[in-house]
Amino acid sequence: MRANLPASLVVPGHPDFDVTSAIYADLEQRAGGAGRLAQDVPALLREVVDDVIQTPRTGRRSYDELEKTEKTYIGTRVEIMLRALLSLPRGRLDTVVAGHDTDIKHTMGNNWMIPGEAIGHPCILVAADENRSRCYLGLIVARPEYLTAGANRDAKRSVSAAGFQHIRWIFADHPYPPNFWRTVSSDAVDRIFAGNSGNARVMALFREVQGVPISRETVQGVARQKDFMRRIRSDDGRGTRDRLAAEGILLLCSTYDRPLMRQLGLPEGDFISFRPTTPDELSAARAAGWRV
Repeated sequence: MRANLPASLVVPGHPDFDVTSAIYADLEQRAGGAGRLAQDVPALLREVVDDVIQTPRTGRRSYDELEKTEKTYIGTRVEIMLRALLSLPRGRLDTVVAGHDTDIKHTMGNNWMIPGEAIGHPCILVAADENRSRCYLGLIVARPEYLTAGANRDAKRSVSAAGFQHIRWIFADHPYPPNFWRTVSSDAVDRIFAGNSGNARVMALFREVQGVPISRETVQGVARQKDFMRRIRSDDGRGTRDRLAAEGILLLCSTYDRPLMRQLGLPEGDFISFRPTTPDELSAARAAGWRV
């Protein structure tokens, strides 16, 4: 999505202000209050895209590596997951919001393709920018005058340059979590996945990526084991946690180690590894029961 968007004209007095206000209020209420959409939707988008990339199984690390059919499926999955997140009912179009038949459109590019049946109806516009790690959520009433004159072979039309002014943004150019594997060097990724067992791969993951929160889903994908949590625990000295501790690396879990994570000034997440080096860090770790 382009970084510089025109200011929205959808303010009191605009013909779409009332309907977008009703939809906006309904979505916020369903999300659990003001600000929750900006918190939950970016995480949802990250989950959907990562589930299709599947780095641990495919070796792919970016959206650009996906097949065309997979990219199309992401849009369908976003629609499904957004309805589930907000408990939205099905309608004649994708859903019904505040009594209005509403379409849900998603893009990883610079525009949305609006089908003929959605013209004249409200649309929820969702966008994710992988390269810039930014995301967007907006509302538009897909009036013909807001759309391009030309259509593609599926008779779908895009939002015109002038039409962007008629989008009411819920959030725009908002932080979007980057794909975890794109933050790790390719050499480190190769070393992580070179392990021939779940334990070896998980240990390599926490050796290579320290001081950075790592999600449960990422660890599970690397381990490729149903009982991966057992491997992370001490497991009579055979587990990842004890074996890394023998190397001087703490493998901390937010469920059990949150006080120590805070004492060490570490960002909170499902898991994080850290090698204490200063006297204060070593003292804090030993006081919490670590043998380092």
